[in-house]
Amino acid sequence: MTVYETIIQNLVKAKIPSPRLEARLLLAHVLHKNENDTSILQTSLTQSQEKTLRELLSKRIEKHYPLDKLIGRKGFYKYDFVVNEDVLSPRPDTEILVEKAVQISNQRKIQILDLGTGSGCILLSLLKENEQATGVSVDISAAALNVARQNAQQLGVNNRVSWLNTSWFEENFINQFSHPFELIVSNPPYIPEADITELAAEVKDHDPLAALSGGRDGLTSYRRLSEVAPLLLAEEGTILLECGINQAQQVAEMFVANGLTLIEIVADLQGIDRCIILKK
Repeated sequence: MTVYETIIQNLVKAKIPSPRLEARLLLAHVLHKNENDTSILQTSLTQSQEKTLRELLSKRIEKHYPLDKLIGRKGFYKYDFVVNEDVLSPRPDTEILVEKAVQISNQRKIQILDLGTGSGCILLSLLKENEQATGVSVDISAAALNVARQNAQQLGVNNRVSWLNTSWFEENFINQFSHPFELIVSNPPYIPEADITELAAEVKDHDPLAALSGGRDGLTSYRRLSEVAPLLLAEEGTILLECGINQAQQVAEMFVANGLTLIEIVADLQGIDRCIILKK
């Protein structure tokens, strides 16, 4: 049996989803090769590589350590992002927001504000897609901004980003900006506090709590953002927000109450209303 087949067997036994994909990614990481290199499927390991692989498998299977944080990267949209326990792992659901924002950005010379940057996967994907765009990245976590900076460097867009380590709950939040933005994007924390314990171990034990918890009802950040974001939006500007299950309507109403016009609510691949688009 090959090393690849043995890894798959271990992952299947542990009921890990997508065992073949995970086996390939783990093996590629240990061998410092691309996961699409088919030679890794037949390769044998040195003693040192075997030890590394055993440690990774133990963390994955026994501690439910997320694969992306084991190997230190996650594919999102069209790009690879550095990830660790300081940032929320990028989710496929968020790609819907990016796709819509790319259409709106449309190669125009615009300024983009990203509220709650995390790994930077939203803003940096948009800057890669539109070479004329510049962005401001806001996060309460200095550690998260360090990860986003690494990603900006890796993607070659660092010269088009400004970094702001602050909270949108600060009284003087809007005074920290010298101009309005044509496009605002945000994936704020939206899990109700009581639901955190029900999340998969990969999420609740390894994603930062501050990036998950949206307060008692999950809507705490949206209430604040609905007050400050319209003031930071240029005339005819657009804001795109990600939200949780059964939140889209309530969130949209908050922003409409503060003067914005609802353009569209977009469902994710599971049919859950996930992305809210509003305009000033």
